[in-house]
Amino acid sequence: MLREVTATRYVNPLHTGGSVPGVVEADDLGTYVLKFTGSAQGVKALVAEVVVGELARRLGLRFPELVLAHFDPAVAADEPHQEVQDLLRASAGLNLGMDFLPGAADFTPEVAEVFPVDPLEAGRIVWLDALTVNVDRTVHSSNLMVWPTFGTAPPRLWLIDHGAALVFHHRWDGAAPDKAYDFRHHALGGYGPDTRAADAALAPRVTEELLREVLALVPDAWLRDFATPDEARDAYVTYLLARARSSATWLPTDFPSRDELAAADARRAAVTRKGRPAWLKQVPDLHGRPGAEQDWSVHLG
Repeated sequence: MLREVTATRYVNPLHTGGSVPGVVEADDLGTYVLKFTGSAQGVKALVAEVVVGELARRLGLRFPELVLAHFDPAVAADEPHQEVQDLLRASAGLNLGMDFLPGAADFTPEVAEVFPVDPLEAGRIVWLDALTVNVDRTVHSSNLMVWPTFGTAPPRLWLIDHGAALVFHHRWDGAAPDKAYDFRHHALGGYGPDTRAADAALAPRVTEELLREVLALVPDAWLRDFATPDEARDAYVTYLLARARSSATWLPTDFPSRDELAAADARRAAVTRKGRPAWLKQVPDLHGRPGAEQDWSVHLG
């Protein structure tokens, strides 16, 4: 089971995403990025965090430790923002914490220019994202961290933020395990991901036993789609096992180069600007601007 801790101090909110997670200190003397049950994304985002993150760990990818964190809004009584206070009050009880990586840097396009990524590691990350239908690890929002960024240890890629994965659990009746997804804009597409080698190595390891082990980590209270939590777990296991066994139908193998992606972004920006009224044509297109992502280290100090 995931370890349980109790938040003892609320440090600050992170405004880097729609869920507004917060940095907290806990009674085990650890520091965590807390994902709240009261966020707009709801508990399904937390289910996805647990399932994908713990699956990644068991497949040999780097992912911060997850804990179940008991949270009392009283520890954040000094938070000045009313919207954040509303979120915290709606999240009393059990929430999900991710181990804070001090000094970690976002894997931005600028970092990508100088940070080497092995094609096999890139392939394994892409394969995991394809298996779990993670639509939120793109060149514009990588949800990858480089850590450590100081000392003698070599910097490594760490996976974070899988709340947008498992899109099938938002509409079970339309979930097809063999459905292909467009991964051309994956954050690691420019590194020549060896997804075939990743598939050969990882697909046989995604067994029913492994998936049940991972789903057992999800609290019953977060599994609300079915009559019982065990029925919900069965549905996740059945879907992911079928998807792993049909990898030949969805395995992404064709990735455009960075230059091709840049050219496509430029064309998209040109079309966007063309359709704007004259008074808006000088407003920059922040969606396509490299480096638009927020750096955790800026907010976490």
